[in-house]
Amino acid sequence: MYLIVGLGNPEEEYDKTRHNMGFNTINKIAEKCNIELKRKKFQGLYENCIIEGKKVILLKPQTYMNLSGDCIKEFVDFYKIDPEKILIIYDDMDIEPGNIKARKKGSSGGHNGIKSIIYRLGTEEFSRIRIGIGRPTTEEDRIEYVIGAIPEEEISKLKKGTEKAVECIEEILRNGIDIAMNKFN
Repeated sequence: MYLIVGLGNPEEEYDKTRHNMGFNTINKIAEKCNIELKRKKFQGLYENCIIEGKKVILLKPQTYMNLSGDCIKEFVDFYKIDPEKILIIYDDMDIEPGNIKARKKGSSGGHNGIKSIIYRLGTEEFSRIRIGIGRPTTEEDRIEYVIGAIPEEEISKLKKGTEKAVECIEEILRNGIDIAMNKFN
């Protein structure tokens, strides 16, 4: 069984922000699988489905970004999910909007949601897809840039990133992370 997690913040005010690219990707997968994430467990919204012939749990932690690891740890322990079958999807300012990068493992890169997951799981050995959101023009704009409203002209680029992330997830489930990294990075 695979655990596919989109990171984001749960309140409605964050729905259409750059920080919720992970949630947006999970929503696209759920729509494609004709399901809704309505089940609640361990501080998360989730649902089971089959993607590329694999059993999958789609998860959106409701703990806020910085505590994502709390929810994920409980799912991993309860369902006995191996780290190599965990896939985390999240926003990344070091990647241009519309682009993605898949990784097999690695550090947090300064992302607080990933820091929380690494800390709670005790490992960096899980796959991830980073969705590009670009950088603000000045450093003091950083928080507002990530959790503020997205300008209309940028929405289509960010949507392309989530669409690529969905394709990458399907490729990972079909052929593995190494092939997906070669195809999408």
